[in-house]
Amino acid sequence: MLPTFADVQAAAERLRGIAHRTPVLTSRTFDERTSATAFFKPENLQRVGAFKFRGAYNALVRLDDAQKRRGVLAFSSGNHAQGIALAGRLLGIPTVVVMPEDAPAVKAAATQGYGAEVVFYNRNTQVREDVGREIAEARGLAVVPPYDHADVIAGQGTAALELFEDARPLDALVVPVGGGGLLSGCGLVARAVAPSCRVIGVEPAAADDAKRSFETGVLQTVHEPPTIADGARTPSLGRLTFPLVQQVTDAIVTVPDAALLETMRFFAERMKLVVEPTGCLAAAAVLTGAAGDLRGKRVGVILSGGNADLSLLGR
Repeated sequence: MLPTFADVQAAAERLRGIAHRTPVLTSRTFDERTSATAFFKPENLQRVGAFKFRGAYNALVRLDDAQKRRGVLAFSSGNHAQGIALAGRLLGIPTVVVMPEDAPAVKAAATQGYGAEVVFYNRNTQVREDVGREIAEARGLAVVPPYDHADVIAGQGTAALELFEDARPLDALVVPVGGGGLLSGCGLVARAVAPSCRVIGVEPAAADDAKRSFETGVLQTVHEPPTIADGARTPSLGRLTFPLVQQVTDAIVTVPDAALLETMRFFAERMKLVVEPTGCLAAAAVLTGAAGDLRGKRVGVILSGGNADLSLLGR
């Protein structure tokens, strides 16, 4: 069953005192450049450095006691992996994470640091779902996917719930899109608390499967797209997120990697924030105008994560 706004509200109660209530930030310079009034939700300041902790914890805390003892398995390029690992540690649940061999080193190291067992796979010769399924069946582990899971979606939506509580009213909400879990959860909130608020998803130009899916009404896919936004390299929207995105979203737009780099620079120089490329998607769409005419509007902008590899950041 598809999650609802009530599920997001329930998730917020479970996360109270566990997840950080990240602040709402503003920038006069950003507003001057865009002629909008932007309210940033900096989930780069969330536990594990990304919004993914919200959904991971909400999913794991809902497992029955027997499954908690057996453990869980996840597959992720990094942020969901870290969320699952930390949630597992907090709840005493064994965790196994399947990660690509070329995942950002900072994300792999953090996942292991939180106590998860990491199993690496080769993107070119293996399918992560197949690798994960084999391990899960052998060990009796519950699989918690990175976005296509009702409890994960509900948990992600709590970021927008907090933003609306702290910054309403909003005329538009701009959200990064990978597999659609964050956009689905945030859209559920927007439709419930601010029906007139325009919900806009943003993905990399090289990974435009969600945009094509939304506009055609037919699920589209992409294979290992060449983008620096590693958190948005998902092959497609999911069984749950595809219909939800169609219900709660007004538009999906794309931005090139060059815009992500420039937006990363803006956050580092002007707001003293480290935001990873995927986390810059929504802000880049507002800065470049890809999100549409937002002049004079109050705009919520989700910064989804900050786990950039510092060894590569300067370059």
